Amino acid sequence: MSGSRASTGRLLALAWLALPWPAASLAAAMSPDAVRAAAEQAVRAHFALPGSRVVARAMPLDPRLRLVPCSMPLRATLADAIRPAPSVSVPVQCPQQASGWTVRVQVQLQLFRPVLVTSRALLRGDGLRPADVHAEERDVARLGYGYVDSLDQVAGRTLARALPDGSVLTPAALGGRRMVRAGDHVQLVAQFGGIVVRADGVALGGGDNGARLRVRNESSGRVVDAMVRAPGVVLALP
Repeated sequence: MSGSRASTGRLLALAWLALPWPAASLAAAMSPDAVRAAAEQAVRAHFALPGSRVVARAMPLDPRLRLVPCSMPLRATLADAIRPAPSVSVPVQCPQQASGWTVRVQVQLQLFRPVLVTSRALLRGDGLRPADVHAEERDVARLGYGYVDSLDQVAGRTLARALPDGSVLTPAALGGRRMVRAGDHVQLVAQFGGIVVRADGVALGGGDNGARLRVRNESSGRVVDAMVRAPGVVLALP
């Protein structure tokens, strides 16, 4: 009887050892927190720029996943082409030869940068001045239409569409640069058949190529209708 009990005990022990991940071995598996931390660090390093604030939070790994311990530092890198997005997939690799592995970790990204926001409601065709916009910190990972972060990008530009107060300024919202602004000294060109007459004038309006505006002839004081033809050049209309 005792021999039978001993045989049964040995069989149970062998069966326990044959389990793929027995309870006693779970503690030896690679820590999910270490994998997630490597992914978060890779995201922070990739998107860190002066003036930026990166918030990265790795999502939990599949609880069924079992990764053998890694004797080498984990590797987690992002391709240069990866752009900011609310969710970024990061490959984390154990580079050891015998039992290396790679697992992808989803990381939620918030990338805060100063962007230009309208300081008042603006209409289509309005010229942008520094007073029309101001900088605010926004999560650019969620600005799918892009953003503008420099006053140099808006100097002399007009709006392609109306924007409410507090709108993030996007590249698509910017029109061309105004070739002529109200108050500019311009060259007023008049054509009569094959004769071309030029005079100095002052623009009373502004616009891009093809825009119509009023111009005052500086010599005669007469105000005429004209069309913008080039930067600082307008053509008198009949």
